[in-house]
Amino acid sequence: MEKLKRRSALTGLGALSLGMLSPSRSKGDVLAKPYAVKQQTITTDILVVGGGTAGVVAAIQAGRAGRKVILVENGSQLGGTTTTGGVAFPGIFFAWGKQVISGIGWEMVQEAVALNDDTLPDFSIPHGRQHPKHQVRLNGQLYALLIEEKCIEAGVKIRFYETPVAAAFEKGNWAVDTIGKGTSTRIICNQLIDCTGNAYVASIAGFNVLREAVIQPGTLQFQLGGYDFQSLDLKMIKERYQEEINKGNLVKTDFRNNIVGLLRSGGDNIQHILGADSTTSETHTVANLKGRSSLLQTLRFLRTLPGCEQIKLVDMQNETAVRETYRIDGHYQITKADYVTGKVFDDAVSYSYYPIDVHDEHGVVPDHLKEGVVPTVPLRALVPKNSRNFLVAGRCVSSDRLANSALRVQASCMGMGQAAGAAAVLANMQNKSPLEVNLDDLRKLIESHGGIVPGSSQKG
Repeated sequence: MEKLKRRSALTGLGALSLGMLSPSRSKGDVLAKPYAVKQQTITTDILVVGGGTAGVVAAIQAGRAGRKVILVENGSQLGGTTTTGGVAFPGIFFAWGKQVISGIGWEMVQEAVALNDDTLPDFSIPHGRQHPKHQVRLNGQLYALLIEEKCIEAGVKIRFYETPVAAAFEKGNWAVDTIGKGTSTRIICNQLIDCTGNAYVASIAGFNVLREAVIQPGTLQFQLGGYDFQSLDLKMIKERYQEEINKGNLVKTDFRNNIVGLLRSGGDNIQHILGADSTTSETHTVANLKGRSSLLQTLRFLRTLPGCEQIKLVDMQNETAVRETYRIDGHYQITKADYVTGKVFDDAVSYSYYPIDVHDEHGVVPDHLKEGVVPTVPLRALVPKNSRNFLVAGRCVSSDRLANSALRVQASCMGMGQAAGAAAVLANMQNKSPLEVNLDDLRKLIESHGGIVPGSSQKG
């Protein structure tokens, strides 16, 4: 019944919009007045900016806990790296035979697997140094549909195609100005969560952000077909590839100087776009153009090779997926030493589990955690210094570069997102700032929605 009500509400909204925009046809076309930008002020308890991996979980957590929630996303769908970026393997949820990240994110992953008749890895078998063996492969577009449905069911008000341009803390609330297609909106909220991945809202709100001089490369996900890898003359292909690099027609760093790897993977997470930055429309445009141009040039080259004459671009994501930009300067900065030793913080609210994973112009060599180590994330790392009623979750967590290279993966971001959503709920209910909420209450709220917090009973 609830789903029917939701569907009726969405249908009614669409019909209303169509009725307002469609001119009368009884006497042919008519001139319409120029469209005026809709200016409005709306209020909510919690505003989440960024509908990616962390933002979706934060919004659902807050909505399910009974708060009014608005989710602003400047793209056309939810899911971020997993969906728009095409990195549809959001691991890792299990460490050393036990589940360490669960809750809302894991719920969504399981449903996507079941609805697509996929199979989960056997998490009881240690992955050793082959951590991709524990990655859960998803149908990214199906996942986008499911998480959108879950947001709506939780009462989350989604606003696509909008981006914030100003944020100010006034009289105990945040006033966030956004602009979108035909809209200019001021959103008044009590608690604000930045899940942009770029610490974008934290920056425009006036908080310090950190960035490396050289950031990790991004990746455009795509799929190649129309050739038989086993029948290819790989020695000849490598020689031809090197010739094109020497001539300046191809760039060796674009595919990690590994044309065989490109053909073997068929385009799965192999491309490198140096300096890829999604922070602004201009920098993201450059990243997308560089990735697509590189792919097109390489595709043309591949079709000149024996055995690859009919190679085809089967699929390609709309955007370049970005690994690293800005991080907040939080009340605590998670270091590599904290991460690789599995430091358990007094205010730990979630786990992370992934190798140190820094990509550069030469490729990537993961630095695996020692057996039994499971890193934790403190609440203080989700809160910018000098802020009130403000949290972040996801890639922009306060951390040094090496720790961030592992914290940025989706499962870890899901855990952070649920913790941030829960902290915002309690802060809103108690008229406090997130660092003032009782940690026992926070942990209980996370666990009541299926999450796992350090020190709790882990699932086998």
